[in-house]
Amino acid sequence: MTAPSRSNPVALSALALIACAALRPVLAAPAFPTDRVLFNRRQPSLASHAGLTSNSAWGASRPPLGLDGAALNDQLARALRIHGGGSGGRIPGASSTFNIQNVAENDDNSATTDSLGLQLSDEISRCLGTSSQHAHLSTRGGSTETAPLPEEEQASAIVDTAAKSTKDADDSNSAAQYAKKLKNRNRTNIKRKILHCSFGLFFAGLHHVIPRSRFIPGMTILTSATLFMELMRYRKGCGWMNDALHFVLGDGLRKHEMEGKFTGSFYYFFGVTMTAYLFPKSAASLGIAQLAIADPSASFFGRHTRHIYWSRIEGGLGGIGRNKGVLGFLGGALFCFPYNFRVLSLAKWAGGTIPGGKQSLLIASMALGMAGAFADLAVPTPALTMPNKILGVKVPPLHVDDNFVVPIFSGWACTKIFGLLGWPLDLELGEHILF
Repeated sequence: MTAPSRSNPVALSALALIACAALRPVLAAPAFPTDRVLFNRRQPSLASHAGLTSNSAWGASRPPLGLDGAALNDQLARALRIHGGGSGGRIPGASSTFNIQNVAENDDNSATTDSLGLQLSDEISRCLGTSSQHAHLSTRGGSTETAPLPEEEQASAIVDTAAKSTKDADDSNSAAQYAKKLKNRNRTNIKRKILHCSFGLFFAGLHHVIPRSRFIPGMTILTSATLFMELMRYRKGCGWMNDALHFVLGDGLRKHEMEGKFTGSFYYFFGVTMTAYLFPKSAASLGIAQLAIADPSASFFGRHTRHIYWSRIEGGLGGIGRNKGVLGFLGGALFCFPYNFRVLSLAKWAGGTIPGGKQSLLIASMALGMAGAFADLAVPTPALTMPNKILGVKVPPLHVDDNFVVPIFSGWACTKIFGLLGWPLDLELGEHILF
């Protein structure tokens, strides 16, 4: 066949028509399979890659979707709202919104429409990090329907239910509510220190007045009842125990004592009980008095001198004195000295004279104060705690507490001091201790 000359426009037009007719299936085919739509997540707009904008390079050769632009826009906007996108159809991180208009002119290919709708939902869900099972689109006939979706009202109801459950749990155990109002152990809680000193002096005087045969059983009952309370107050239906505890002690409690730990009251009562049981009456009364005075005063002086770095024992000496200070120890010892000197001066000495004279009295008074302050210093901060389980058995949240260590160590130290000075262990203190 002879090629037409350039001067023959009719022949050229005919040849162009024949070529277009032969290549029509190739030119009309989509750029990628119609049953699968792939998106490049690196690009800011999903619509530009899917060829869904009106000025797409795919142009008029894109496949028929069976959805008019308004319907598909509505479905995609709804899917975006479900998965956290904005109401305007914007995907988080995308620079443009979906603008799907005039995407189809007929409903001839319903299978292609359904497949493309599902793939679009899958891609949107994956980009938003959620499951596509809540955003599948389906078409039936010439209309569009959505698969069952959790509506915003249902999601809101779930959140409300969870919040209500949390509130009910807090209401049943009010410890968490009180913990928010209380101070932690790093605060100087003056009210707690006053309560600590008052209870200690009260128990020391009570032990001096009441016979041991009544004091020890009474303290045993009080300690056992406190232990029962500590074991039960975090259980369901026992929140009233925390209410009663907070009513009695108020701001004297610490934050951790309402966050699963035992209060200092249990260790306090237990320490007083064991001191009264282990040592003679006078030594036990003086040991309980050191708990009342040395412990809070050493803590007070230690907190107010913590900025003096040379006095701090940060890592502790083999665990002893960790995060405490030498100045706190000295302050606690000195604060106990006047009380000890007064009590020992009024003791009923045989013959009315003190063995060793006033010098022995000064030594004993200072040594007792140092014993109580040292016992407080030896207990590290934070305290040593027991493991949650021992041999697979769950144990209570017990720890080494200074309220238990101080009176026992002070009572033991008192017996040793009396022995070194030649004082009788059965020394009887004054009728009212201080006067």
